[in-house]
Amino acid sequence: MRFGTLPLDEAEGALLAHTLRLEGFALKKGTRLDADAIMRLRAAGVEAVQAARLEEGEVDENEAALKLALALAGPGLEVRDTRTGRVNLHAATAGLLRLDAARINALNGIDEALTIATLADGASLAPGDMAATCKVIPYAVPGDALARCLDLAAGGAVGGAAGAPILGLLPFRPLRARLIQTVLPGTSAKMLDKTIRITADRLAAVGGNLMGEGRVDHEEKAIVAAVQAARTEGFDLLLIAGAAAVQDRADAIPAAIAAAGGRILRFGMPVDPGNLLLLAEIDGTPIVGLPGCARSPKPNGFDWVLERLAAGLPVDGAAIAGMGVGGLLAEIPSRPQPREAMEAPDPAPPQIVVVLLAAGRSRRMGGPNKLLLDVDGEPLVRRTAQAALAAGLGEVIAVTGNAAEAVAAALKGLPVRLAHNPDYQDGLASSLKAGLRALPTGTDAAIVMLGDMPGVDADLLRALADAYDPPNGRRIVVPTHLGKRGNPVLWDRAFFPAMAALQGDVGARALIAQHPDAVAEVERPNDAPLLDLDTPEAWTAYLERGT
Repeated sequence: MRFGTLPLDEAEGALLAHTLRLEGFALKKGTRLDADAIMRLRAAGVEAVQAARLEEGEVDENEAALKLALALAGPGLEVRDTRTGRVNLHAATAGLLRLDAARINALNGIDEALTIATLADGASLAPGDMAATCKVIPYAVPGDALARCLDLAAGGAVGGAAGAPILGLLPFRPLRARLIQTVLPGTSAKMLDKTIRITADRLAAVGGNLMGEGRVDHEEKAIVAAVQAARTEGFDLLLIAGAAAVQDRADAIPAAIAAAGGRILRFGMPVDPGNLLLLAEIDGTPIVGLPGCARSPKPNGFDWVLERLAAGLPVDGAAIAGMGVGGLLAEIPSRPQPREAMEAPDPAPPQIVVVLLAAGRSRRMGGPNKLLLDVDGEPLVRRTAQAALAAGLGEVIAVTGNAAEAVAAALKGLPVRLAHNPDYQDGLASSLKAGLRALPTGTDAAIVMLGDMPGVDADLLRALADAYDPPNGRRIVVPTHLGKRGNPVLWDRAFFPAMAALQGDVGARALIAQHPDAVAEVERPNDAPLLDLDTPEAWTAYLERGT
């Protein structure tokens, strides 16, 4: 291929290398320059263009990409979107992507002009998801290089089937599953109901169906009876969610499976979260003892096992042993780092700081600064700061902004550190950021407290701190009254980066919805978590009912 600057007299039939935007019209890169385009360029005063001209034996980028994609597309994949030397392969149905990595690597090494990028082997795809993309880098490729790629593509294998294409999709088969949940005294019915919903959603994602659920005591005899009952009813997959995690092959759940006539194939897997998964079988049908993380919708090792089963792939001890590379799943703020907190000897009490937001403009109050209004003979902001100090948790940081000098005067004499927010007019998020910037090194968690909540007392703040339990995933603590969530909210430091990224007049409430499995609720006997004095009406109602 000839590439370079061509005078217009020699450019007809060449491919424009770069988009040209001229007065009244534009020519996109890759445009084949015909007589009309040359005339318009000449009229615009253009004398030469950067262009490419194909030579004998070369194949146009779009044609080459399409031929390569068609050669690669195996069962369950379809070719779409041919443009600018790129063709994508998409899943025609839900299934598991299988590929021959060695052949794809070899293909990418034939000629730098021809490239293939794929998802990882074993990726779970929904209908329409992109599985791979073929991209031709220049405007044309040598025909012999393309031929070598096509020959290599024709000899690949998917799932061990010789002669199949390099890439293919194993469609999910419908699985009939049953769920047994064990219970102990104090086991939350709400958690059990949630497990049903999440399990049903997981099965539906791979074309399966939850046929039924039963609950039994967490003891061997009861579990044996439940397994035998499920065996009589029939299933393609039996799931057992224990009220207590399996700790040994002799524990209640694996012992019950063996006593019911089953066989333990593997206890434990090199995937985290998901380490405590139990794999067994009875009459050749799989049984999975679910790890605790399977009660959450977040990705975990059980997903990998379920997807392989739904795709008809064998799942045995060897298959699970092969999941370690890539098995450390991305850490998420809503779960502890792998065992770090639990393995730490004699951990020190967490360092919890109270961030008191006192920078607002009181716009809804319609005049006075609500934080300076009198409550029982003292400014409201001083009352809330005293509650924070009385909790005895750690440092109290007050973020000031609007009427900063007056707010500081109202807090005079209290051991409160002030952090000024010069950008307070940008909204609540800016004050939150100012508070986070002021946190001392080593802060484990912050209670974000609003300055206009007179009912919040030291007892409420201590209750939030007591419920904070990072090793068990309780990293956001929210007070409630009659089931309705309020303020203040305790946040683990894992969420500080996301909080610092907020913009505008919004708080961190949206993060709670994004991380439901990190949330612990603390029910309160009164409406203190819900009572803030934003408006004259709210203030009047508060005074009338008495403080």
